[in-house]
Amino acid sequence: MDVNPPSGGGFALRGAGPVAFVFVRDHASEAVIRQCLSDLAVSGAEFRVGGVGDAIAEVASRPPPRLLIVDVQGIKDPVPIVRDLASTCKGRTGLVVIGEHNDTSLYRNLKAVGVAEYYFKPLVPTLLKKTCNAIINGIVEKPASATGKLVFVLGVCGGAGATTVAVATAWHVAETHKRRVALLDLDLQFGSAALQLGAGPGHALREALDHPEQVNTPFLDRGMARVGEWLEVMAALEALDETPPPDEAAIVSLLERLQHRSRYVFVDVPLTSAVRLMRVLRLPGTLLLVSTGTRACARDIARLREHIGPNNAERATVHLLNKAAPDENLSEQEFARAAGVSPDIVVPYAREITAAAHLGLHGLQKCSALQRGLTPLYRQLSGEGAVMARRSGWFGFLG
Repeated sequence: MDVNPPSGGGFALRGAGPVAFVFVRDHASEAVIRQCLSDLAVSGAEFRVGGVGDAIAEVASRPPPRLLIVDVQGIKDPVPIVRDLASTCKGRTGLVVIGEHNDTSLYRNLKAVGVAEYYFKPLVPTLLKKTCNAIINGIVEKPASATGKLVFVLGVCGGAGATTVAVATAWHVAETHKRRVALLDLDLQFGSAALQLGAGPGHALREALDHPEQVNTPFLDRGMARVGEWLEVMAALEALDETPPPDEAAIVSLLERLQHRSRYVFVDVPLTSAVRLMRVLRLPGTLLLVSTGTRACARDIARLREHIGPNNAERATVHLLNKAAPDENLSEQEFARAAGVSPDIVVPYAREITAAAHLGLHGLQKCSALQRGLTPLYRQLSGEGAVMARRSGWFGFLG
């Protein structure tokens, strides 16, 4: 099949082989890949229903393509067979693997056998298109610039104080360490992060999630509210009769933009959306679970930790126990037994913390009890607590 290169340069042809082979198992992924290649003006792609074994047979009998995308869904350990495929391609093909698991070890092992990139489903079009473009047009990308650290804050129950913790910590990191910080409130209908900061919600967040392709630097300049010199917040207040479902691909795309803009990106995640955003919550970064000391919270801390999975070099789950309801608190020993693990950080009960939270940022700044309680968290996120972090095994992404 002869393929004409896209206008303005493009790729060189090699024999009669296609520019791209795609072996995929589901229609949703196929649609994303087709759109990406269409956007790149690639007309010489051939699609097959199948997996790695089919790709090996095809590549062995024809001139190798410039780009090869293969689906490893359903394969328990895809590394050996992908290694065979890479060997068949003999280094002449850019190999992209897609699958169903967000697994750091799998990613590293696939990269080690010669895979250009691995993406887990559902595919994020912007990321896939960038990789395909680099492979097809022979672009050697510069090393990626440092990106901001993600800190997800999730309240395990109502009244746990997760938004208060997110606001206080984002402000502290921004103002004390003079770091550019973004705070994103994903509760589009009842979020109070902007309210606590004295900033107004806007329409930019909903637009960013509905139309992620429109998000760029000018969009963020207009859509984010500045609080002080170093902190920006993006929040919405949608109508009560609307329940926009979370779009993980759009959220991932927005977070990527924010990470290139800010040193830290704090994300206030509502519990009602968390179970539908597990792919987001497993991104490299810190997931801070905030709970009270109740038996129900202990139970759900255990459930969430199990569902999210163990810590690794790029991602960790941290538990902050906020003793906001003294009459309902288990003892720390009882809580640890019920949750299966002791909390990483404990904020002791103090009446002034509750009063300060009602006053927003102004009250939080002056609340010495809250500041003392959050000091271990401040130190961890700013890198001051490197020794403690190394001991607990979640230091790789802090600092």
